[in-house]
Amino acid sequence: MPTVRSSPTPEARRNKRVALICGALFFGMVGMAYASVPLYKAFCQLTGFDGTIRKAEAAPDQVLDQKLTIRFDANVRDLPWTFTAQQTSQTIKIGQTGLAYFKVTNNGAKAVTGRAVYNVVPESAGAYFQKLECFCFSDQTIKAGETIEFPVVYFVDPEYATDFETKGKGEVTLSYTFFPSVEAGAGQKTAQAPAANHPSALGGSAKAGL
Repeated sequence: MPTVRSSPTPEARRNKRVALICGALFFGMVGMAYASVPLYKAFCQLTGFDGTIRKAEAAPDQVLDQKLTIRFDANVRDLPWTFTAQQTSQTIKIGQTGLAYFKVTNNGAKAVTGRAVYNVVPESAGAYFQKLECFCFSDQTIKAGETIEFPVVYFVDPEYATDFETKGKGEVTLSYTFFPSVEAGAGQKTAQAPAANHPSALGGSAKAGL
């Protein structure tokens, strides 16, 4: 005798819909959580929020007479590296292109991949401190015992001098911290000091890797 299956009750159908909606919301929230990190990073780089430095395509046309002292800070976390700034500070005019160098030595027994996180102090300067070239936009793999010297080409946007939060502040600190890369297994980039040809207003040009 064939088995007669009863149709789901309205309550059962309602519970099933609720379960499906909850499942969709759960996976949507997980996806948003994973997406929030790159979205937050992109937002910070676009706006300079939280002291994050913006990447620029070209230097400004205007250079002001007002000068700033730029100080440099270098740090390492959980890497067998020595990371130093080649200059303690530089004095530049607002709108002028500056050129600074940082050196990294891998003291370990094997190649290691790291990525630099960066910001400026005061945080309000993040919207105006911009870089034309920097080693921090991608992973850097350094061989055992190798030393690499990286250039950073930067400027401070002239609007720094008119913003009520930054005008009158004569000092900005650029800080980098190298961490182990979480993307080391997905397309590493071997560290090389780019053969850039960016003449600095301070004199000199980008050096090659050591």
